[in-house]
Amino acid sequence: MLYSLYETQHTLLEPWRFAAEAARGWFGHPFSPFTYSPLARRITAANDLFLRVTQRYEKPAWNIAAADIEVALEKPFCRLIHFKQNQAAGRKVLLVAPLSGHHATLLRDTVRSLLPDHDVWVTDWVDAKMVPIGAGPFHLADYVDYIREFIRLVGDPVSVISVCQPTVPVLCAVALMAQDGEAPAPRALVMMGGPIDARRSPTAVNNLAMHKPYSWFERNVIERVPQKYPGFMRRVYPGFLQHLGFVAMNPARHLTAHWDYFKHLHAGDEDSAPYGPGSAAPFDDGSGPEGYPIKGNADSMLYHVPGGRYYDATKAEAWFATEADAEAAGFSAPPSASHEEASE
Repeated sequence: MLYSLYETQHTLLEPWRFAAEAARGWFGHPFSPFTYSPLARRITAANDLFLRVTQRYEKPAWNIAAADIEVALEKPFCRLIHFKQNQAAGRKVLLVAPLSGHHATLLRDTVRSLLPDHDVWVTDWVDAKMVPIGAGPFHLADYVDYIREFIRLVGDPVSVISVCQPTVPVLCAVALMAQDGEAPAPRALVMMGGPIDARRSPTAVNNLAMHKPYSWFERNVIERVPQKYPGFMRRVYPGFLQHLGFVAMNPARHLTAHWDYFKHLHAGDEDSAPYGPGSAAPFDDGSGPEGYPIKGNADSMLYHVPGGRYYDATKAEAWFATEADAEAAGFSAPPSASHEEASE
């Protein structure tokens, strides 16, 4: 029901989005006479913020010129893609991207860093709402089987890097392969930022899982895919609920960040400092200006410092000079940061 209501809301907002885009042009374009109205900046900022909050972001392109992308294996829930280079292939690396909450393309900076010395393969997961229900379910056991098949296909020698959520199924896959004496076994296994032992340094999410029964999650976060998608009637954990979960952890920070964004738009400072003093917008290639080393992700409202677990995997939507600047803009450190401090 919630998923259908969410889609209905998005459809009903479309006329308002068209109106907001028009108003932003009328009051923001330098050649428009309305631009010189006393309320022009306020109207432009309000419409820009409305469009930002209601926008749906499509999957970004890889934009990696150093290699050609080929689909090595296509399965109902995932495509294994290979970055084929003209030069001699280096050491094989299977990069297992998060299945939920992010597109695999958010790891493109990691892929770019690996390509000069490695032969890179990446799991490009398919949005579950686009998979017909006739393709069957996708449970944890299926996830593990996918990883085992991908490792076998890439072949020996291969190193496996899992980022965030897939660390658990990847560890299961490699352990089962070792138990069964299955070849080829990965030469190395790197697990970045995953909850291998969720009992250590528990977060609010861990505590919720400890205090709510399994049935509560089935009732409250599992929804049926609406009729407009190929995966109609498939049971999923919708992305918008995941996003709401992030927002619910720090609602004040998110509200403050949007309010600050509006104020900077109103002040005409949207390009140089999108999130206030100490912030900077990314360049066209995604990099940041000198002196702004900290990455900010506007979807999760988390910031990542150099050397952090998620730093390389994060696409910066804002850059900050210091952690204090990021926190003043409403961003917070990821839960993994407190884990790292506790282990030092």
